[in-house]
Amino acid sequence: MKEQDIHAELSSIRDLMERSAKFISLSGLSGVMAGIYALIGAAVGWGLLQYEYLGLDRHHTFNETLLVIKLFLTAFAVLVLSIGTGVWLSIRKAKRNAQPFWNTGSKRLLINMAIPLISGGLFTLILIYRGYYGIVAPATLIFYGMSLVSGSHYTYSGVMSLGILEILLGLLCALMPGYGLIFWTVGFGLLHIIYGTVMHFKYDK
Repeated sequence: MKEQDIHAELSSIRDLMERSAKFISLSGLSGVMAGIYALIGAAVGWGLLQYEYLGLDRHHTFNETLLVIKLFLTAFAVLVLSIGTGVWLSIRKAKRNAQPFWNTGSKRLLINMAIPLISGGLFTLILIYRGYYGIVAPATLIFYGMSLVSGSHYTYSGVMSLGILEILLGLLCALMPGYGLIFWTVGFGLLHIIYGTVMHFKYDK
C-alpha cells in the first residue's frame, strides 16, 4: 500500500472518530432563533418593569412577587422555545446530512452541559426565593457560559468562545448592578444571533 493511501485512510478513520465523538449536527439557525426569542423576552420584561415601576396604571398596586413570577415565566418561555427550536433544527440538519442525531457526541454534550445548567437553574431559583434579584442576571449568564465551555469539547470549537463571552458578561453585569436586563439582552440575544449566523454560514449545508 502506498504511503499516500495510508495517510488518506488514517485521515478518514480520524475524521470518522471525530464525528462519532462530537455532536456536529448543531444548527447555527438555532442560535439565531434563540437570540430572537431572548430579544422578544427582554422586550416583554422591559415592558413589565416599565408598567410596574413607572406607574402607568394609577389604579393598580405594585406587587413585587407577581412581577417576579411574570418575569420568571417570560424567561422560562424563552428557554422552552429556544431548546425546542434547537432540537428540531438540529434533528432536521442531522437527517439532511444522513447522520444520527442521538449518538455518543450528543450524549456527552448533553451530560456536560446539563450539570452547570441544572446547578445554575437551582441556584437562580434560590436567589429568587431569597429575594436577591439583583444577581439573578449575572448568575444566569455565568452558569450558562460555564455550561457552554463544558460542552464545547463535544461540538464545534466556537461554542467555547461564546461561553467565555457569556461568563465575562456575567462578571461585568455583577459589577454594574441595575443593568441586568441590558446585559441579559446582549448575552442571550445579540451574542446568540451573531454566533448562530457565523455557525450557519460556516457549518450548515
